Amino acid sequence: MKTIVETDIDFICDVEAPCFQLLTEEEVAMVRASKTQVFFRKGENLTKQGTFASYVLFVMDGLVKQYVEDGGNRNFNLQIIRKGEFIGLSAVFGESIYTYSATALTDTRVFLIEKDAIAKVIQQNGQFAYRIVKRYCEQNTSLFGTIKGMMFKQMNGHLADALLYLSSEHFGGEDVISLLGRKEIAEFAGISTESTVKLLKTFEKDGIIRLDEKKVSILNRDLLVEISKRG
Repeated sequence: MKTIVETDIDFICDVEAPCFQLLTEEEVAMVRASKTQVFFRKGENLTKQGTFASYVLFVMDGLVKQYVEDGGNRNFNLQIIRKGEFIGLSAVFGESIYTYSATALTDTRVFLIEKDAIAKVIQQNGQFAYRIVKRYCEQNTSLFGTIKGMMFKQMNGHLADALLYLSSEHFGGEDVISLLGRKEIAEFAGISTESTVKLLKTFEKDGIIRLDEKKVSILNRDLLVEISKRG
């Protein structure tokens, strides 16, 4: 982790993201005064589950893996966070700790914004608050779908769901799967690494995917969707 100062070439001079365009000049000044720009290298933790949360993070560029830990050596990956999204917003609404961990999948730049400043903006700016609530609802819908899949699908359905998500247009053409090891793919599917490796080989044999070392290419997305539906 490195704090970026105004003399650094990577410094971003202002809060230019679309969501901040909804703020008044006074609110922009408040956010600007309460933010710190930070650079995280690939593999570094942005947040750690259970630690004190005094900041909300806003991703300026890069990809971040969000996951929950079980206290041992097992994790469950929730989602990939992209440019233009917040991390740790639950800290604004009464939580004093981060309820999940987040790790940089690529080199990532973020704004650390004091949570009190974000809380004040949400309280006084209805449009900004609406944007935050809308995004929260979208994430909850996705999470409920994931929970439903975990409850009612078999392992091949779990893996199909994970591959469909990681290769979706949601990431703007970014080859997200190539950033992940087999263990991380398994943690998105909620199954063991050993089962993931076996199922990937089965999918390749069936002509659904192509494996090339770490790279996983989707060859037959329709069949992958069908496996997901059948569970």
